Amino acid sequence: MRTARLTDRLAVVLVAHGSRDPRAAAATEALARAVRRAHPAWEVHASFLDHAGPRPLDVLRSLPGRRVVLVPLLLTAAYHGRVDIPAVVAEAAALPVEVTLADVLGPSALLVDGVARRLGPTGADAVVLAAAGTRDAAARETIMWAAAALSARLSVPCVAAYASAAPPGPGAAVELLRAAGARRVGMAAYFLAPGRLYDVAVRSSLEAGAVAVAEPLGDAAEVVRLVAARVLAATGRLLPAAA
Repeated sequence: MRTARLTDRLAVVLVAHGSRDPRAAAATEALARAVRRAHPAWEVHASFLDHAGPRPLDVLRSLPGRRVVLVPLLLTAAYHGRVDIPAVVAEAAALPVEVTLADVLGPSALLVDGVARRLGPTGADAVVLAAAGTRDAAARETIMWAAAALSARLSVPCVAAYASAAPPGPGAAVELLRAAGARRVGMAAYFLAPGRLYDVAVRSSLEAGAVAVAEPLGDAAEVVRLVAARVLAATGRLLPAAA
């Protein structure tokens, strides 16, 4: 059997939005470590479009002669997925690397499973699925799909809410469910990492009477599996079920 050269090792570059909040970068690094542990044959790097470093192009420049899969750590195909990350791939065409762009993470049943597990057994009779928010109507439709899937998963009403850019806000969604008769409303988190908008969602939900709030997905096992599924799909291998 031929011994693989260093350049034969697949490189996986995770691309997060980035935040001024250091907790966000820490969560992304933790996810990169989890993917690395699950797939030791891959060389896994974290990168950020804004605020934190390194930037995706800086990581790509450090991988000459390599096959690289770029994985957007985005839950919707909104502006960053449609514009910013394809721009990175276009600029990378001038570099001595072979770059393949994977799909964004959402929508996926695995994300719904991870969100439900993060929420845990709260005894809630209704749930708000809080997301960062976007002006992109198609992207919001995927969040509403996730809310419907979470509702089916938990067998309780679930309303999608947004910390910015679109109504309803998480607090308003909690109030809406309480007005409809819910007594114990939980807030599920459609966030990969903590940050300002996650904090806004938590604060407004609790102020409106939510009895429990979930942590972001972070390095949840479901996210690790989903990242791997996106990598394998991008390299043309068999896509695992439930992705």
